[in-house]
Amino acid sequence: MVQDTLLDSFRAGRRNYTIFQVGKATLLRVSDVMKLKKTDVFNLDGTVKQTAFIHDQKTGKGNTLYLKPVQQDLMLYHAWLIQQNMNSEWLFPSTSHPDRHITEKQFYKVMARVGDLLGINYLGTHTMRKTGAYRVYTQSNYNIGLVMHLLNHSSEAMTLTYLGNDIWAFNSD
Repeated sequence: MVQDTLLDSFRAGRRNYTIFQVGKATLLRVSDVMKLKKTDVFNLDGTVKQTAFIHDQKTGKGNTLYLKPVQQDLMLYHAWLIQQNMNSEWLFPSTSHPDRHITEKQFYKVMARVGDLLGINYLGTHTMRKTGAYRVYTQSNYNIGLVMHLLNHSSEAMTLTYLGNDIWAFNSD
């Protein structure tokens, strides 16, 4: 429901939806998602790269992003950018100032609006990262080491705390 609302309830729905999908698939913090450039994920011919390499803003650690899970979403988004005539170096440009990327604050407002529309009070900018981490955790048969590595955390305890908050959010109705 969150993804459908992101896609269908905003003028820049395709952008908002793709931000969420990229954040969920890459497990990046929202600050790192917003700072992605088109050249980080697209080849010169417009195809999606297999992987991207960035340095996390918060930790400074290198991070390899596997883009295959969001390849189709990125291709649809690329076509939307062209259709909207959004010429920007940023992967997720502001619609009012394409020379800048969308801010974390603006995406927080988008997520809060989605929460309002759906009657959910725990949506925020970390929802995509936490959702992706929780899915990896359950799909990997609870491999906390894998999730720790993908989140770029320095300890399993930190990752368990992160997931614990997430598990609470998913189970509180």
